[in-house]
Amino acid sequence: MKITVLDAETLGADLDLAPLRALGELHVYGSTAPADAAARLADTDVAVINKIRIDRDTLAGNTRLRMIAETATGFDNIDLAVCREKGIAVSNVKGYSTDSVVQVTLAMALSLSTKLPAYSRTVADGSYTAEGVANRLTPVYHELCGKTWGIVGYGHIGAKVASVARALGCRVIAFAKSPKTGVENVDLPTLCRIADIISVHLPLSPETRGIIGEKEIAMMKRDAIFINVARGAVTDEAALAAAVAEGRLGGIGVDVFSVEPFPPTHPFYAIRHMENVCLTPHMAWGAKEARERCLSEVAANIAAFLAGERRNRVE
Repeated sequence: MKITVLDAETLGADLDLAPLRALGELHVYGSTAPADAAARLADTDVAVINKIRIDRDTLAGNTRLRMIAETATGFDNIDLAVCREKGIAVSNVKGYSTDSVVQVTLAMALSLSTKLPAYSRTVADGSYTAEGVANRLTPVYHELCGKTWGIVGYGHIGAKVASVARALGCRVIAFAKSPKTGVENVDLPTLCRIADIISVHLPLSPETRGIIGEKEIAMMKRDAIFINVARGAVTDEAALAAAVAEGRLGGIGVDVFSVEPFPPTHPFYAIRHMENVCLTPHMAWGAKEARERCLSEVAANIAAFLAGERRNRVE
């Protein structure tokens, strides 16, 4: 049984792949260019992938591949239709990154609302010492207690963000595909209009692509903080960048992008240094503990498949 990891660099160099090595002959590539994907898939039984796109062209003529093990919850990078046609099993991993993503969501909200980088810099650059005043209170910041936190997408991550927001004293409202229990459900326009903080926790699908567009952004408060730790393409990135640059939005925290890494031509590149912009390199899911859980689940998915069982199958 040959198992091939196509983009191991996306999992972190510190991750021990021993759980996969125990299942068969393991081949590891740090990264795989699109032009090389078909050849590397052609002579393997199980492919372990994270960001690599698997489509009809990639699998054309492939007669050996039996399983694709996605090392993530989202699997929009895999053409499930062609996998079904070719009898290739596809599995994903659920729930492994909830605590990590919630932690980064909260960190973004606190950093942006508290203006923490600006305050830290006044000490680091010597301004605080030179001014001789015991405390500096600019830029002005506000408490989160009493604010309204709107959650777009109320799955495991959204629900845990809600519990953290309530602990801070926030009113929590949510928009989801279907009404959820234990939270105040509102439609998307209402959420955009009244929320002080908006965080997005949606999978990418035809229904969610571009769900936060120019119209929704225009509805948001001028001092609202918008956070996206889901998928870049669920938002209109150009509209978000314009709203921040023009002072029509209080700030953004974004960990995911429609193109990763984003190029200098991306709308966010021009605003990346702004005080009210917090951009991170798709790391919210990746606390060490989360990555270890992910790998353990991937190994369990492969072991189940080899034993003729179905586990976390999505095809």
